[in-house]
Amino acid sequence: MVKIIGAGFGRTGTTSLKVALEQLGFGPCYHMFEVLGDAEHLAHWERIVLEGQSPDWSRVFDGYQSTVDWPSTAYYKEIARAYPEAKVILTVREAEAWYRSTYNTLYKFAVQGDEEQAAAHPEVAERLDRLHRVVSKMIWHRTFADRFEEAEYAIKTFAEHNAEVARVIEPERLLVFEVRQGWAPLCEFLGVDVPDGDFPRVNDADSMPQVVGKILSGAGAPGPLAAS
Repeated sequence: MVKIIGAGFGRTGTTSLKVALEQLGFGPCYHMFEVLGDAEHLAHWERIVLEGQSPDWSRVFDGYQSTVDWPSTAYYKEIARAYPEAKVILTVREAEAWYRSTYNTLYKFAVQGDEEQAAAHPEVAERLDRLHRVVSKMIWHRTFADRFEEAEYAIKTFAEHNAEVARVIEPERLLVFEVRQGWAPLCEFLGVDVPDGDFPRVNDADSMPQVVGKILSGAGAPGPLAAS
């Protein structure tokens, strides 16, 4: 049963939030890494995004207590309706920094990274191609209208998304969160104790290619132990 829904765009600290939620006992947490690393998860999103099938969220998120990042961010309203008791976390960051980070990681990976990763992991080339079709339609086409390279337009879309989340989600159900704020506001919102140790900081721009490579090689996504 999904208890936490992440509504923030990728590159707003969603991987750090994933690790934090799992450390707090709200795991496993669904993330784009699940889609990248598992053919069955990818097939779910092909049916939803490419074929337009109505999602069976209980099947998509079977076994997961929380979800952050794409692709679920694109469907946060539908997921919030499906799980009316779930809390919503909107991760945010300074808009220009978000754009630079996204352009230099997710967008470059979409444009040229598939070929590099396919060369390094030829056994998953077909899966990367399938993922590319899902991501291209869901993020670059639907969300950014194929105009992501226009910084002003992309930043405007980012701001509009954040404003929409704050408008449509009930205030008592929503936390607007910057990961640099650390444990305190997150734990207060979730009603749990602040754990020992620093808030996790994982998957920065420089480490993303290595993270992706590990997932493709079968080593798995970052988790609480990897962040400690």
